[in-house]
Amino acid sequence: MSFDIARTPTLQAVATGDEHRLVEDLQQRVEAAARLAEELPEVRAAAEAQNRAEEHLAQLQRAERALNLFARDAGEKLGALRESALDSIIRSAANGEKLDFKSLTEVATLENRSRQATRAIERLVERLLPCAQLVRLREESHAAMTRARALEGIAQERAEKLLVQLRDAVSEEVVLPVDLSKGVAGALLAQASEFKRLAVQLSENADSIEKTLRG
Repeated sequence: MSFDIARTPTLQAVATGDEHRLVEDLQQRVEAAARLAEELPEVRAAAEAQNRAEEHLAQLQRAERALNLFARDAGEKLGALRESALDSIIRSAANGEKLDFKSLTEVATLENRSRQATRAIERLVERLLPCAQLVRLREESHAAMTRARALEGIAQERAEKLLVQLRDAVSEEVVLPVDLSKGVAGALLAQASEFKRLAVQLSENADSIEKTLRG
């Protein structure tokens, strides 16, 4: 270690002089701390709530696709069924037979099912899907904010532990500035900030959907 304190009053101590290894080690420590945050009870609970909301939304989306497919197929079949039913009535009338209205029953049944499918689609699109999207956004926002707070908590613990370890050095120099932004704690706080930004954005999107539903 060689430096001139008169020329370099600000010192920076690093774990290793190998910059690549330093960055790699920092990344590994940050990832380990992030995994620790994911295992906290409150973070796991928020993640599970988000997963449930996402699955509920996915189920409704699957229902919408199935109903749209049924409505499309029913529309195609109805045209052919109507023509066939009318032809049967005409043939029975032409032959002097009792008019055959049996085939109209199938037409009426399919028409009714098609109408009900259309009503179900309207209910999904106008109410159920937006409500499910709203809940999913709220849960995702809550999960992101919970992760942010967990990361901040871990960063706080690391900073407090570091300050305890630096007390001896502080007692020698009276004041010893420490820039935590370049270390693991700083990286965790940066991640927490991103999660907070995401949480706010998701919450605003949810507010927009809620406003539309109320209107």
